[in-house]
Amino acid sequence: MEIVIIGGDAAGMSAASKIKRNRPEIKVTVLEKTEDVSYSACGMPYNIADQDREIEDLVVREASAFREKQGINLLTGHKATHIDPSSKNVSGVLENGKSFEFSYDKLVVATGGSPVVPELPGFDLPGVKVLKSLDDGRKLKAYIKEKKVRKAVIIGMGYIGLEMCEALYERSVSVSMVKPNPMLLPWMAEELSSEVGKELALHNVTLHTGYGVEKITSVDDRIKVICKGLTLETDMAIVAMGIKPNSELAVKAGLETSIQKAISVDKFLKTSDENIYAAGDCADAYHVVTGNKTWIPLALRANRSGWAVADNICGNPSEIPGIAGTAVFKVFDMDVARTGLTEKEAEKARFEPVSVTIKSRSRAHAHPGSSTIWVHMTGDKKTGRLIGVQMVGREGVAHRINAAAVALHSQMTVQQFSETDLAYAPPFGPVWDPLLTASNQLLKKM
Repeated sequence: MEIVIIGGDAAGMSAASKIKRNRPEIKVTVLEKTEDVSYSACGMPYNIADQDREIEDLVVREASAFREKQGINLLTGHKATHIDPSSKNVSGVLENGKSFEFSYDKLVVATGGSPVVPELPGFDLPGVKVLKSLDDGRKLKAYIKEKKVRKAVIIGMGYIGLEMCEALYERSVSVSMVKPNPMLLPWMAEELSSEVGKELALHNVTLHTGYGVEKITSVDDRIKVICKGLTLETDMAIVAMGIKPNSELAVKAGLETSIQKAISVDKFLKTSDENIYAAGDCADAYHVVTGNKTWIPLALRANRSGWAVADNICGNPSEIPGIAGTAVFKVFDMDVARTGLTEKEAEKARFEPVSVTIKSRSRAHAHPGSSTIWVHMTGDKKTGRLIGVQMVGREGVAHRINAAAVALHSQMTVQQFSETDLAYAPPFGPVWDPLLTASNQLLKKM
């Protein structure tokens, strides 16, 4: 059997490695268009914050290790450009322009996602950067050093943009953020989003909400981000407007797509072609709360889906569980976390959402060092189910959100969650954990 995998990052290399562990005799070829495989993309903002750290520190495993230790035919610098399902082959081009072609018995599309960059004047200028691949990180970090950047504008206010605020602050770079939406975090409860805004203001990050960028201009390395009614002059602009699934190859091959044009897969990661699987950020998933298709690009799902594809190819049927969209990110000294549905998402999915927002403490009342934790919790009035939780705070948020995620996976009701036996000790939380307090208050409202 010959397996071809397009994409050598989280999902692709997880699939390749597990196929070789399960069935060493199977020939596995990975086509990766860059020179980088198996690296911690999520660690890039924190690496960029330290000018003395090499970006290569983020490499988890060198390409040579996959080739020499596991016998994977890992081909970097190979950009796949065409899939022919009828003849079962993949073709593409090398960095030198020469073409290549591989046949397959089973194909895995693990092409990931790419940054959303508007097709507007100036977004291709040298001083306008994105941050998705390791090479993006190399270029961005080098630009800060070479151009002695002291002022930056971040276009967008998503996870990466907010994490980059801290990275630039650590490099003594002043930061302004701009976006067309009038809210900082439109998916988050207003009181919690307001706390994140206060944290940004505390670190001199200037927010310009309600401004859509019209164009970017540059003269002598000075950049102007021009909006209607606002012009921001800067040394560098970072486009952080989210990502989109890299599904173009699949679309050209006639594979079905779904939400946000992600490749449509079943619970076994199989596409609309029985010989082609898709895994990672390029593919859709099932949401554990709604049971419907969703697209939420996160690292754990990418790795887990790569493993599941490997099992299915090797004859060990593996139905991957759904996702809850559990995420956490850091905004200076504040942790921001979420899992499950927002109220708007719940309404769209035909739930009857009821929500509460509570303010609690990260430690017992009299214990030194205690700080505020905000919890926004949503339940379904019809069924009593817990369907979403959001949290912000300076400590105790990042791991607490996991308890809520487990509850969502278990389809627990708010009543059941309120009765769980959560740990207590004064240095770690009050007797009534903030999550329990929120669930008790939500029960009263429901």
